[in-house]
Amino acid sequence: MSNNRHHSRPKPSIPRPKARRGGNRWLWIWLGLTGVGMLSAMAGAILAVSLSATPLRQVFLSHHEDDGVFQDDSIALSNLRFPSLTRPVNILVLGVKVLSSDLNLRLPPEEDPGYLFTVDSFEGRSDTMLLLRFDPQLQKLTVLSIPRDTQTTIPGYGTMKINAANAHGGPALTAKAVSRLLADVPIDRYVRVNVQGVEKLIDALGGVNLYVPTAMKYTDHSQHLYINLQEGEQHLDGEKALQFLRYRYDQYGDIGRVQRQQTFMRALVEQVLRPSTLMRIPKILQVIRENIDTNLNVEELAALAGFATQVDRGNIQMLMLPGEFNGTGQNGVSYWLPHHRQIENLMAQHFNQGFAEYSSRNTNYLRIAIQDSTGDREAVDTLVTMLYNQGYRNVQVGRRWREPLKTSRIVAQRGDDSSAFDVRRQLGIGEVRVESTGELSSDITIQLGEDWRKLKNSN
Repeated sequence: MSNNRHHSRPKPSIPRPKARRGGNRWLWIWLGLTGVGMLSAMAGAILAVSLSATPLRQVFLSHHEDDGVFQDDSIALSNLRFPSLTRPVNILVLGVKVLSSDLNLRLPPEEDPGYLFTVDSFEGRSDTMLLLRFDPQLQKLTVLSIPRDTQTTIPGYGTMKINAANAHGGPALTAKAVSRLLADVPIDRYVRVNVQGVEKLIDALGGVNLYVPTAMKYTDHSQHLYINLQEGEQHLDGEKALQFLRYRYDQYGDIGRVQRQQTFMRALVEQVLRPSTLMRIPKILQVIRENIDTNLNVEELAALAGFATQVDRGNIQMLMLPGEFNGTGQNGVSYWLPHHRQIENLMAQHFNQGFAEYSSRNTNYLRIAIQDSTGDREAVDTLVTMLYNQGYRNVQVGRRWREPLKTSRIVAQRGDDSSAFDVRRQLGIGEVRVESTGELSSDITIQLGEDWRKLKNSN
């Protein structure tokens, strides 16, 4: 597969008769709606003009590679307005890191930097893998993280880590492997971005604010990879954001990195939805043009972007592929072993694929973990006692949540938002989040904040 890329003075005011209040109200409503429509149309026009000059697809698939893999029916409709989605859509997103050694790239001695450098290419192993579902019917955006060490069968190549699929057969083979792993879920389109593009995109957005949960330090001279981040609330530019995303040198390895990626995505959503982002659109589009390979067309990309900016933040759900570590691994290889029954339920509940096995939520068996951010042991003990009295008997106190939280979070670690809302009703405080940033062994993780301590002290 080849990489085909080409790098007077103001007028005096005239008094007007006062209008009735009701008339003014409807006038402002009408102007507001008209303004939204004009902005949407303008944004669509800017996007179309900006991207039409350069194809979004950087690497072209043969008919044999593309045949029967991606859904070929339309997913967006324009009708002289800002494009909108016509149905639920599943998008496979691959973050690719390619080193010079992966392509056996040899430079002349005078140009050789003397270390393994990243290459502006899409043909290596996927470093990050996400399946996104944009559902205009439910007004939900679901993100499923697939750990790169997931053990699976890649058609034609046997059993190995799923991140090898892109290196062996590009996005088409990866889509086949992912679909097979995820209960044959259909995949409509793909997007590939290299690590260099991620760094440039974060810079184009103006960076991102987030809490770095612990000091991150790692050095690899062979790749010129230097990670050095301090704990605490920080503003990360593209280079530092990439350090945060690539760090995986803790007890959870790549799974811990997946959790941090979800934290990063939450923060990025907050960044993108700021009004100041509008002024950065030209630069953002330039980065998209030069660093993304996708079979989405301009209209479809605009429809996805429009949907993502309008969806309620509470309806953004982030999941992780159910599984477990294989210990020391087979022949020294570490795998994330998928739990296929749990995957089937997850796909049925969140991707409308197949049928879920519903069972009553027995509070005796619901695994709840508490991560305290307050430093108040009495508040934690009070919570444990309250949960026990409400019938939750499988409660453990997990590792400390280092980011100070004003509002507690009830995290549906495995996507069970119904149980999370039940716990929320029992507590009377907090917000429910569907994501996988809590304790890996839990069904529900309560990340305890100041609101609980204030409630406890007021009683």
